Amino acid sequence: MLRTINRRASTFGVVLASLALVAGCSSGASTAPASSTAPSAIPSTAPSAIPSTAPSAAPSTAPSAVTIGIALSTLNNPYFVTLNNAAKAEAQAKGATITAADGQNDLAKQTSEVEDFISKKVSCIIVNPVDSSGIVAAVTEANTANIPVIAVDRGVTGAPTAGFNASDNVQAGKLAADALLKALSGKGKIAVLTGVPGASATNDRTKGFQESLAANSGVTVVANQTAQFDRATALSVTENILQAHPDIVGIFAENDEMALGAIQALTAAGKAGKVLVTAIDGTADGMTAIVAGTLLETIAQQPDFMGKTAVDYCVTLAGGGTVPSGFTASPLIEITKTNVSQYQ
Repeated sequence: MLRTINRRASTFGVVLASLALVAGCSSGASTAPASSTAPSAIPSTAPSAIPSTAPSAAPSTAPSAVTIGIALSTLNNPYFVTLNNAAKAEAQAKGATITAADGQNDLAKQTSEVEDFISKKVSCIIVNPVDSSGIVAAVTEANTANIPVIAVDRGVTGAPTAGFNASDNVQAGKLAADALLKALSGKGKIAVLTGVPGASATNDRTKGFQESLAANSGVTVVANQTAQFDRATALSVTENILQAHPDIVGIFAENDEMALGAIQALTAAGKAGKVLVTAIDGTADGMTAIVAGTLLETIAQQPDFMGKTAVDYCVTLAGGGTVPSGFTASPLIEITKTNVSQYQ
């Protein structure tokens, strides 16, 4: 996962500080997407300022007394493993205690895990929802218990959270779709692999894809199926799509894991590198596929930054400080064969 992001932490910190000084917590204006080969961070269409996570007031709770529960949608995905590891490392650095729960993409299981954190009276809960609407009851229960909830990577739809840090997934979907449709010269039959139904990331990436598709009338979507953000599921789904539509020329996958499953199916059919694939996440395996020529492009997110920021928010709130209550965006990076070596 984006090893160079850690090497550039100092530079990135300076950029973040500059943004905060200029924009504060106000909403940023949309900007046009950068070229698909540009290695620089892509401006978000959501508020672009990423505020400091430093407490705004003197802590009233010693860091060692801060307990955090982090409820992740799944840990069967390198992206969320990276996010979790970053959260654990930051908690250790801040002297806080953190406990992780793996929702296994099961809403009922994740709801139970959040309720368990509430019963244990943790200081703060970080949630990456399996279902952005389905988790509302549990988040409402936490709010009633005066336990702040920080949403990470995916939002909560229908209940307030104390903070929300994620990528601009609409923009990510549009960038990945733009790259695919441009490479196809705006024509041909394609398939779409969507994520977990109900997850805000799925909804937003689909919206971004549709915005791009609207400008390319020569492209026909012949298959649009969920593969649950899962590699094995995507392999099976793509095999079926190839049987029904052997003439597809492109696949838009809403995360790297699904793209990699699709590439496995394409490889078995002798079509890897011939059917173009784009995705979102920027995982190590995704970048390896770019080098191999089987993945055209991935839109890299920064889960390590999100995990760290979520923990910083929790520690700040437990200390009596304040954090931005609205959405704050983590920058995106377009990774292609031209610049992939900079991020491996």
